[in-house]
Amino acid sequence: MSITTRVSLVRSSPGTFETATVELDEPRRDEVTVKLAAAGLCHSDDHVATGDVPVAVHPYAGGHEGAGVITAVGPHTGGFEVGDHVVFSFLPACGRCEFCARGMSNLCDLGASLLTGARADDPSSFRMSENGKPVGQQCGVSTFAELTTASVDSVVKIDRDIPLKLAALVSCGVPTGWGSATRSANVRTGDVVIVMGVGGIGANAVQGARFAGARTVIAVDPVQFKQEAARTLGATHALGSIEEAADLARSLTNGQGADSTIVTVGLLTGDHVAQALASIRKAGTVVVTALGDITSVGAPIALGDLTLMQKRLQGSLFGESNPRHDIPKLLRLYRSGDLKLAELITREYSLDQVAQAYEDMHAGKNVRGVIVF
Repeated sequence: MSITTRVSLVRSSPGTFETATVELDEPRRDEVTVKLAAAGLCHSDDHVATGDVPVAVHPYAGGHEGAGVITAVGPHTGGFEVGDHVVFSFLPACGRCEFCARGMSNLCDLGASLLTGARADDPSSFRMSENGKPVGQQCGVSTFAELTTASVDSVVKIDRDIPLKLAALVSCGVPTGWGSATRSANVRTGDVVIVMGVGGIGANAVQGARFAGARTVIAVDPVQFKQEAARTLGATHALGSIEEAADLARSLTNGQGADSTIVTVGLLTGDHVAQALASIRKAGTVVVTALGDITSVGAPIALGDLTLMQKRLQGSLFGESNPRHDIPKLLRLYRSGDLKLAELITREYSLDQVAQAYEDMHAGKNVRGVIVF
C-alpha cells in the first residue's frame, strides 16, 4: 500500500527544485515512515540539481538533513515506535561491515547506494513513485518531503525535548564541520586554524576548532555578514580572502603558517586545495570537506612542498563522524551550551520555496536555510 506526500524534486540535472505530489510506500521490515518537522538546505542537494554530483534516476527528491516524528514502523522492526523523535543520518550505518567494525561508520558499505535513489539492498527497489515511475530519494531519505520512508540504518532516535528544527541541523552540516576540525584536522589546544568558507559546514568547523582549544580561528569568506556570523560562532578573526588569512597565520607563527586549514567552500576547485596547502606550516594538515564537480581531476599543488615540508592532505566525509554516537553527543553539547544551533539558521522556508532558498544560498544570503513544515 501507499499514501501520497508532497516533495521537492528535480526532474533533470541541471534542473530546478519544484514541488510535486508522489506516492510513498508504507515501511517494510527495518524501515520507518517519518513526518518531517524541519529539513536543512545543504549545498550537497544543490550539487545534485546543478549536476556536479550525478544521480542514477530522475525525478529525484532532494534533502538529506532533517528531523521529525515516526508515524509508522515496518513489520518485525525493533527499537523504534510510533511517536519517536528522530534525526536522519544522510550516511547509513549498518554496524556490521568492515568499516563500521573499525569505528568508521561514515564509510559504511551502504554508502555505495547514496546516489542511486533506491534501497541499498536492492537497486531496483524504490519507496517513492510518480505515475507508476520510480522517484529517487536523496541518500535514501529525501527530507524535502512532508512524509518519507527510510531504512532504520539512516535514522537516529533522539530525546523528545530537543527542538526538531534545531535537531535537523545535526543530520549533516554540524557533524561534518565539527568533525572536520576535531577529527580530520585533529585541532589541538593552542593551534592556529584557518576555515575557508563560512556556510553550513564551515560555520561548524569554526565551532569545532574553538571547542578543541584553538587559540586562533581565522574564518575566510568574501561575504561580510558571514564574517560577522563566524565571529559570533567562535572565530577570532574573519577575513575576505585566503591570501589575507595565510599572511595573518604566518604573522602569528613566526612565519610558519597555520597548523591546519579546513576547506569548506561552496564549490570546490583544485585552486582551493593549492591555496590551502600553501597556507599551512611544515607537517600541517589541509582538510578537504567541500565538494564541487566530483568528476573533476587535479589540483595545482607544489609536489615538493607536499613531500619536503611533510604536509598532510586529508579528505573528510561527514567529518569522520559516527552518526549513532556523534549525533546524540552533539545534542548534549547543545544542551550544555557548548554548541550553537539556533544561531546557524539565517532564514526559514516552506517546502514550496526550495528553489528560492538555493538562489539565496548562491547569493551569499544564508549561513544555513531551513525548511520548516
